[in-house]
Amino acid sequence: MPRIFPVHWKVLEKVFLDAGFEFVRQEGSHRSYTRPGILRPIVIPTYKEVPVSIIRNNLKTAGISRDDYFRLLGNQ
Repeated sequence: MPRIFPVHWKVLEKVFLDAGFEFVRQEGSHRSYTRPGILRPIVIPTYKEVPVSIIRNNLKTAGISRDDYFRLLGNQ
């Protein structure tokens, strides 16, 4: 299984949009996304490299497995 590595925020945004999330709002440099059935919004900071810890936390909140993440990432 490959390691999760930092990615540009636009790449991470595309992964979550492909997973059925939709953009809701932006406050400063943080963009929020929601999907029915998910209790908390996913927050993606607009950084050149989003840290692995933020990616992992967002995947856990969204209920997306590592396999699904890499599959969605491969569609980019």
